[in-house]
Amino acid sequence: QVQLQESDPGLVKPSQTLSLTCTVSGGSITTKYYYWSWIRQPPGKGLEWMGAIDYSGSTYYSPSLKSRTSISRETSKNQFILKLSSVTPEDAAVYYCARGLSVGGTVRSDYDYWGQGTQVTVSS
Repeated sequence: QVQLQESDPGLVKPSQTLSLTCTVSGGSITTKYYYWSWIRQPPGKGLEWMGAIDYSGSTYYSPSLKSRTSISRETSKNQFILKLSSVTPEDAAVYYCARGLSVGGTVRSDYDYWGQGTQVTVSS
């Protein structure tokens, strides 16, 4: 059973960089041919795919967020990391990490395993 767990970023101030870590257990992030995604859901809105890193370490980003987003991984810790720079209150959302066989999905069924989600609040 694969499990994913997002870190808790606490309160993030406007203009700062949000950093989230997803720790994976029960499976390796280097296993072919999985993609490990970051998805967020602002209050009252649908899921937004932000980006992903695949089993080989290649990265993929949403065009709308590409200029502010970076995804990396620590294979020794079986973790992948999201960094979102220059955050604004519009970045407040529940952030999820998830595993899938492709990128860009915006419905839950596009992924077979999800983290429980972590609330990100942006406020000064």
